[in-house]
Amino acid sequence: MDTTEFSTAGDAPARETASQAAGVRGSSAGDAEGATGQGRAERLARVAIMRMAEAGDAVMSRLIARYGPVGAMERARRGVLDPDFVRDEKDHAEASRRHVDLGRHAAAWAARYTDPAGDLAQGMRGGARLVVPGDAEWPTQLDDLGDARPFGLWVDGHANLRFSCLRSVSVVGARAATAYGATVAAEFAMSLGGRGWTVISGGAYGIDGAAHRGALASGTPTVVVLACGTDVCYPSAHEDLFRAVRRQGAVISEWPPGAHPTRLRFLIRNRVIAALSRGTVVVQAAVRSGALNTATHAWGLNRHLMAVPGPITADVSTGCHVLIRQGKAVCVTSPEEIIELVGSIGDDLAPEQRGPIRPRDGLNDETRRVLEAIPARGATGPAAIAVAAGVDIGTTLACLGALAAAGFVENVDRGWRLRRAARGWTG
Repeated sequence: MDTTEFSTAGDAPARETASQAAGVRGSSAGDAEGATGQGRAERLARVAIMRMAEAGDAVMSRLIARYGPVGAMERARRGVLDPDFVRDEKDHAEASRRHVDLGRHAAAWAARYTDPAGDLAQGMRGGARLVVPGDAEWPTQLDDLGDARPFGLWVDGHANLRFSCLRSVSVVGARAATAYGATVAAEFAMSLGGRGWTVISGGAYGIDGAAHRGALASGTPTVVVLACGTDVCYPSAHEDLFRAVRRQGAVISEWPPGAHPTRLRFLIRNRVIAALSRGTVVVQAAVRSGALNTATHAWGLNRHLMAVPGPITADVSTGCHVLIRQGKAVCVTSPEEIIELVGSIGDDLAPEQRGPIRPRDGLNDETRRVLEAIPARGATGPAAIAVAAGVDIGTTLACLGALAAAGFVENVDRGWRLRRAARGWTG
């Protein structure tokens, strides 16, 4: 997980200051509105590409890498690819054993072309700003996605995206979450937020929504990664939640304004949820679920992957147990254990889980044996205690004196017996 963003995360402030946020957001907005020449042309080209090509389109990504955003957009707009690029793509397809009909691919790009200036204006009217690779607000950990890196992101919210994701954890899980799962997600998110960690999720029902609400309650930014345009509220019942997220965090998307979600888009956006954060926590998940899809991306990106255990009788916990059993995910039961994994080495260790300390814990082996040789009812002499404990009489008498001083036993007419209060001190 050697990324530029994460390598400096330990020194980053837990929350951005107002001046930092305004400064970086202002530069991003200024790039969108006031950039001239090549810079503006490249931004408009990326806006066009974000509508023409589906998010995560590896062929388009390689086209941009070869010709730049403007050159790639022009070729995609014409629907005609250069012969040398086609040849290289065929070689790539053979090596990866994947077949792509480049002619149909390019024709689909051309058919979806619209004036990018209109998309840019519509996005900004809706309160969103465009953040692209190279911008000050761009989270460079997304570059780990390689050919699947987003072409750009629409960001709607007051938080600075890069600063917010420097110390971040993705919390994902089932839409049909149980009360247990929702409670765990909310409490984990609130505790993580209270320690300066941003929570990233997908804004869906169930675990996602609970995680965002928990983060909001902590007063720290939270990031919603949508599978639709930032101006489309999905699910519609989360309109108030997304409004609160925009005030305190950010709602982001790879899709242009007005784009609606599809099943495939939910799966595609999961790679961004995994890539943005230092680690992903799966709170509840069925064996086949979007949450496990996110977990697969996190595993492939070499991010920390964690899972919360649940009842073995609950279907929504089966996916978590499979991840733990396969050795892909670390079992976590507290926010401290999460931070220990994703935090700074040596500085964010979770406290060791210990049982309650009992009075007998401080006794040495011989004294414990003498104590256990004293009957629970009645009294007995030191000789009988020595035989039962398997120690000599001198040691027995020394141990009895120490036990009496500590309040465990008392000497009565019939011999030694346990004090009434000590009878309940089990070890």
